[in-house]
Amino acid sequence: MAKQKKGEGFHSSAGLIRYFDAEEKTSLRISPKAVVIVSALVAVVLLVLGYALKF
Repeated sequence: MAKQKKGEGFHSSAGLIRYFDAEEKTSLRISPKAVVIVSALVAVVLLVLGYALKF
């Protein structure tokens, strides 16, 4: 069995926490609702085009 080292906390998750806490003020922000709505609209347009082009 592997020996556990003392003092090693959650080092892997600490990097993710620091990454997500460091957001820039100038970055583009898109709400999750907007992503879902745009994705649904693109899916509907592609389905309509698929049926329309089959003749």
